[in-house]
Amino acid sequence: MELIRGLQNLRPEHYGCAVTIGSFDGVHLGHQAVIRQLAERAKSLGVPTLVMLFEPQPREYFNASTAPARLTRLREKLLALRTQPVDRVLCLRFDARFAAIVPEAFIRRVLVQGLGARYVVVGQDFRYGHKRGGDIELLARMGRESGFEVAIAATFAVGTERVSSTRVRAALAQGDLDAAAALLGRAYQMCGRVVHGKKIGRSIGIPTANIELHRRHAPIAGIFVVEMTNAVGERLPAVASVGVRPTIGGTQPLLEVHLLDIDRDIYGHYVAVDFLKRLRDEQRFSSVDEMRTQILRDIDAARDYFHGRRPSAPSIALGT
Repeated sequence: MELIRGLQNLRPEHYGCAVTIGSFDGVHLGHQAVIRQLAERAKSLGVPTLVMLFEPQPREYFNASTAPARLTRLREKLLALRTQPVDRVLCLRFDARFAAIVPEAFIRRVLVQGLGARYVVVGQDFRYGHKRGGDIELLARMGRESGFEVAIAATFAVGTERVSSTRVRAALAQGDLDAAAALLGRAYQMCGRVVHGKKIGRSIGIPTANIELHRRHAPIAGIFVVEMTNAVGERLPAVASVGVRPTIGGTQPLLEVHLLDIDRDIYGHYVAVDFLKRLRDEQRFSSVDEMRTQILRDIDAARDYFHGRRPSAPSIALGT
């Protein structure tokens, strides 16, 4: 899968493709259904598939403080898209200049002149251009004039409701990891690089790998049973905390992972963490000793979980 950053990096060989456009936050089963629809039509046309997405996501650009918690950062999104029939990803910077483009210019400059789109599939509520002025009707009309086909993505449901990023966020907020996994088609996962922390865990005999979330808001919080996957594909049982660490005066969300019965130096490693079971809320303890006692209980609960658990399903590969 090829990543293209910005229209300025489009080359003649990128011209002619089947396109879908969106945020693809979470790359859930609904997104995967759209990509399958895209791939089927691309195959019949004999062109590659291209997913167009934006950084930051439009809602983050317009009001970062009220934008919903991200399910996936860009790198996590790309890792998930790499498992789908996607040939190229075009990542466009969403800034003031891009937000000011009128809908007709977006279609003409990006889809026609930039990509030579042959087929475009989008959601029913897809809006684009300055002040979200573009709609499906305009896209279809200009598509007929410019030689590309427009299709509306089929609705994909789990149970009686459409799968959406909002629905995944709600499941995570409720601590229902099974429901989130059913919507994603895999366990919910966060990725990041292990960084040095204050080493408080090591000082109390419970070393942790600290992973910065690089998110204003995390979609998940509390104490969890997890599996950590490293770059060579090892899946390591662990217990994790997502939160601000109130007992030690923390303020920024952090993912901390304690590997069960394993102590190794993984500073600087890029890892993935699959969330399997929620154990409890994050708590403020009256002392570090009280916190340590509870963490040891969490570790025992995680061991019990893995002792009775079936073999793991495949995780998203990190690659190199």
